[in-house]
Amino acid sequence: MNQSIIFTDQQSWNANNKTVTFIGQQAGNLIECVVSVSYLQNLSQLPIEDENVALQVFSEYRFDLEDLAEELIEAEEFNQLGQIEIN
Repeated sequence: MNQSIIFTDQQSWNANNKTVTFIGQQAGNLIECVVSVSYLQNLSQLPIEDENVALQVFSEYRFDLEDLAEELIEAEEFNQLGQIEIN
């Protein structure tokens, strides 16, 4: 793992977009990373119908998701809002 990118322990559920948001930090800049429920469902092979299940699945696969987000950050794959999206 590249120590120039650090992920906080925070994660939150966005009910409108059906995503889990987590935060990375690189050179003092906070980078919002979002992972879709559909990606979490494909990863876990579980139906995700509410916040509790989404956050539980996210926690279970957190390190894999952070590794993927790190790769996307290093490749500068930011969306128009400056976020990293994992779909």
